[in-house]
Amino acid sequence: MSALQTLPDEQLLLLLKKDDKAAFTEIYNRYAKSLAGFAGSKLFDLEDARDIIHDLFVKLWNDRAALVNTGNLRSYLFSAVRYSVVDRIRRNITRQDYSLLVQSLAEQHEHTIEQHIAAKELSAMIERSLDELAPRTKQIYQLSRNEYYSIEEIAKLLNLSEQTVKNQLTTALKHLRGSIPCTAALLTWWLMW
Repeated sequence: MSALQTLPDEQLLLLLKKDDKAAFTEIYNRYAKSLAGFAGSKLFDLEDARDIIHDLFVKLWNDRAALVNTGNLRSYLFSAVRYSVVDRIRRNITRQDYSLLVQSLAEQHEHTIEQHIAAKELSAMIERSLDELAPRTKQIYQLSRNEYYSIEEIAKLLNLSEQTVKNQLTTALKHLRGSIPCTAALLTWWLMW
């Protein structure tokens, strides 16, 4: 048993602020499993939960010098995970809205002229929005969403790190959400049309 395992969180934070990697490792060992379990129970997706925990600890390390001793590290970490889970759910709902809309358009057998026009307009908006992205970001998005490659497969194919692929996908999705005016209300109206 290492001496760090017996230290209270406040002392670990002080060591972390002084760039102590062992203190960071102890914080990770102390909380990562329960944080992942908490995130997984809310998201029902272990991969998303792992991503959130990974991002949290990367941020913790990168922002270590600016950390303020909140008095309760455990509460701070769980609050950060809770906000990330809410954000992830919100982003997934938006992504699912677009996916459902495009899927419903593709699956309908009897399309009205208005539906054909709306489908073409939506496809054109998506393509125009994707053309605004950097070529590599667009390529990663298309491999993920159009060709159904996993993040790991894209990273290997393009000789990039998985985190780079995730970052590029996040950039693409954020750009699409901001540039295409499609909401859950529009999706509902469209499906009832």
